[in-house]
Amino acid sequence: MRLIEDSSVSAISAGFVAVLVGFTSSAALVFQAAHALGATPAQIASWILALCLGIGLSGIYLSYRFKTPVVTAWSTPGAAVLVTAAAGTSLAEATGAFILCALLTAICGFSGWFERIMRHVPPAIAAGMLAGVLLRFGMDAFAALETAFTLVFPMLLAYLLARRVLPRYAVLAPLVLGSIIAWASDQLDFSGLSFTIATPQWVTPSFTLQALTGVALPLFAVTMASQNLPGLAVLRAAGYRTPASPLIGWTGLATLVFAPFGAFAINLAAITAAICTGPETHDDPDRRYIAAIASGLFYLLAGIFAASIGALFLAFPQELVLAVAGFALINTIGSGLVAALQEERHREAALVTFLVTASGVSLLGIAAAFWGMVAGAGTLLIQQASWRRMQRREPETGERTGSGSDSRP
Repeated sequence: MRLIEDSSVSAISAGFVAVLVGFTSSAALVFQAAHALGATPAQIASWILALCLGIGLSGIYLSYRFKTPVVTAWSTPGAAVLVTAAAGTSLAEATGAFILCALLTAICGFSGWFERIMRHVPPAIAAGMLAGVLLRFGMDAFAALETAFTLVFPMLLAYLLARRVLPRYAVLAPLVLGSIIAWASDQLDFSGLSFTIATPQWVTPSFTLQALTGVALPLFAVTMASQNLPGLAVLRAAGYRTPASPLIGWTGLATLVFAPFGAFAINLAAITAAICTGPETHDDPDRRYIAAIASGLFYLLAGIFAASIGALFLAFPQELVLAVAGFALINTIGSGLVAALQEERHREAALVTFLVTASGVSLLGIAAAFWGMVAGAGTLLIQQASWRRMQRREPETGERTGSGSDSRP
């Protein structure tokens, strides 16, 4: 069977790291969003269950169908939108907004609108945005040396040695060594861990104009701009030309199915996808889809135990997670910068995109990745307009010179 033949320890470990990073980086924000909307503890567990099931099933299906490492995730900026939009919105109204957002996403995907937009985005700008999104994670890995040197420095050495000797295990090596050091130094906190199986909690949706304008539309906008655009850029940067329409459409359908149980927005992953698409996952790009399938299986497991598995992932020291994520993304950051800067006519626009995205600026509730694309596209349009004007002036100048020359005695 091809799945077994293509499987590898490095791919499975990359899938685990992707889930570890996904939970530890933003699970707390999901809990906060659910709590802000008045969800009970059982409903909060249902949110995690629904999100994990939607992420796991959609990621496994899409990765197996296209033999591409398609990693899906919940919308982290979407959760932030829910926290800010919770005032005056009931859980039932928010659930109705989740359904409307899911329908908009599915329509945008299956209609081909999203793919047509992406065709007009120069690869250099997309690469600049990707490098800007990932830069913070690379910097955080080395910043963690300041607060946990005895933990992170050995992990860095393990990563560098593995890259030299066993490149496929360059992510697994620091994870294993870091876990051993954390366990030996009592830095693993399992006090909040208790294995209980989550049960889905149905919330009957209520559709109101307030929830549509205040929750559904902002949730849709930030998810498409801040998650799906970078997510597709990750796949393109890794060399995968999988059609975007079914990827976006199926994540919208996954959200639609699980929305009444708390799945507010499921989308293409960017950060965790970069972990599963890099060369450390497998030397052969055609076998890296196993990492995304493994990630999906870990998400399914996490969903069944919901808050319990969340507590397990949160038991790891923050510096360990930052280091593993940052080391895993070093190669992808470098490749993004090379792709962004290698073409001279797009270099300045790509650099503007990279800098705006890396700055983390957030306007109108939309994250920096979108504004980086806008800034880069604006820079490119201005440059192209200036170049066209210069091209039009050159022949005119030549004609005037020639005419004056002919008139001389």
